[in-house]
Amino acid sequence: MEDPYLWMENLQDERVLKLVEEENKRFREFVGEISEKLFPEVWELYSIPTIGGVKLTERGIIAMYRERDRQVIRWLGGEVIVDSKELEEEVGDQVLLQGFTADKSGKKLAYSFSIGGADEGVTRIIDLESGELIDELKPSVWNVTFLGDGYYFSRFYRHGETPDGVKAPAVRLFWKDKNGEKLVFGEGFGSGYFMGLRKSTDGKWAMLTVTFGWNKADIYIGPIDAPDLWQKVYSAEVPAEPIDVVNGRLYILTREGKGLGKVVAIEGEKTKEVVPEGEFPLEWAVIVGDKILAGRLVHASHRLELYTLEGEKLSEFGFELPGSVYPLDSNGKKVLLRYESFTVPYRLYEFDGELKLIEKQEVEGEFTVEEDFATSKDGTKIHYFHVKGEKDEKKVWVFGYGGFNISLTPRFFPQAIPFIRRGGTFAMANLRGGSEYGEEWHRAGMRENKQNVFDDFIAVLEKLKKDGYKVAAWGRSNGGLLVSATLTQRPDVMDAALIGYPVIDMMRFHKLYIGSVWIPEYGNPDDPNDREFLLKYSPYHNVDPNKKYPPTLIYTGLHDDRVHPAHALKFFMKLKEIGAPVYLRVETKSGHMGASPETRAKELTDLLAFVLRTLS
Repeated sequence: MEDPYLWMENLQDERVLKLVEEENKRFREFVGEISEKLFPEVWELYSIPTIGGVKLTERGIIAMYRERDRQVIRWLGGEVIVDSKELEEEVGDQVLLQGFTADKSGKKLAYSFSIGGADEGVTRIIDLESGELIDELKPSVWNVTFLGDGYYFSRFYRHGETPDGVKAPAVRLFWKDKNGEKLVFGEGFGSGYFMGLRKSTDGKWAMLTVTFGWNKADIYIGPIDAPDLWQKVYSAEVPAEPIDVVNGRLYILTREGKGLGKVVAIEGEKTKEVVPEGEFPLEWAVIVGDKILAGRLVHASHRLELYTLEGEKLSEFGFELPGSVYPLDSNGKKVLLRYESFTVPYRLYEFDGELKLIEKQEVEGEFTVEEDFATSKDGTKIHYFHVKGEKDEKKVWVFGYGGFNISLTPRFFPQAIPFIRRGGTFAMANLRGGSEYGEEWHRAGMRENKQNVFDDFIAVLEKLKKDGYKVAAWGRSNGGLLVSATLTQRPDVMDAALIGYPVIDMMRFHKLYIGSVWIPEYGNPDDPNDREFLLKYSPYHNVDPNKKYPPTLIYTGLHDDRVHPAHALKFFMKLKEIGAPVYLRVETKSGHMGASPETRAKELTDLLAFVLRTLS
């Protein structure tokens, strides 16, 4: 099979660079004026502070925020402890805070940051009372766990080998105090094993999870100050994580069974089921006082449930607006929860038996979030959210993904708000391939079942068209594959397509960048059986000159190191050669995730401008 645009995989090729320059100019002519007018509004929404992590200490709550063009770690409602802008002045490059932790007393803080967009960074430990630097580790470490005058930490080896001679990638756990550092756990574990340490909320126990790949977990437990006494107490061929130790019982959230999540307790040799599997996935659980607070995903938004330590259900409660809710930190007496929805960048709640709002950021205006179902080709019911404002001019911007066990739960899209303010609506579809309904839902959308995902999306778009809407379909990364496959199969179900950082050439994805790691999800193009089902839907190989395609925007970045930009460039050429109304936008600065806030906001504004222009 001849590939006429193979040369575009070389990003240094003069013809590629010339095309990028010309097409960026042509796209700018198409949206330029609208985009410029919209940018201040999108930038303001994009700049609303959002909360990252929080830590409960005896001296108060410490939180990390992303603000307009900086990140800060500060005492809640109080003084700033770390400011990324000040770090940038110190190191002379762009700084990204990666995370932080603090000790229980609120006297010591550890934080990590990367420099110039690199993954490897620096970890610093500071004295919160005097502000002085206690220690600095390069490259950055994670999992810092304070104990007395020292601390544990995990070191991830990206290159080279571990002290016990195992080749990277590998993780080892160390103890460090005034006598230096020593390796305390992980010796002899092969490449590819990851480990995470947590301290039980009573401060007495170490809970260590060792994982290999996505689907294997071993849990070790023992006295926090005696690593040589840590023992394996639980092992599963599915994801599992420790919740806490209460009165000598270890509580675990495991995916054993149908993969929907349940809570078990281990005491001595006995394992007891506490909260059995339900109809919907149980995503997280924490222990507060003598109760278990759990988050269950019901049709892609979270519901909170309260149980006794023996598993008796006491109550359940939802939120007035469907949202995503995750625990940020807990000290055994209370837990801090982060809530997010389509029009709510975040709310921070405290739960200590009652739910109390601590702080929030919300967008002004009247919004409603409707939920509905479309029926896919094989009869499967496909859930979607539909966000509306004060007026509905029958235009909808639809977001989808459908893959890699990722669930699309309500979140804040800054560029959707101006669209809704102008009479548009925003929808998000929960397709097979995600984890909205557990592992079976994921498997129903991978490998030879991938066509189900496209059928699901087509069903949602068709229903919206039937309801009288003009439809813009949008997806990025694996969602870019979704939209391009839907575009080549059923261009009639959309009035505009937006395809971001996409995977499109299903015969060569495994040869470009880190693409080979997606073989378990998509299949292997070098295997004749897999090749057959991949070729059937591969968007690059299914462009039809006899079909009428809607206005399409393909966008990517020259420096994306996950998804090779050639997928986007080659598909653009295929559509262009048959005269389809296709536009190309190539970011010459950004990577997959690591662009500056302003660069990201400009890209989002251009998407908004394209939707407004094509659906008008």
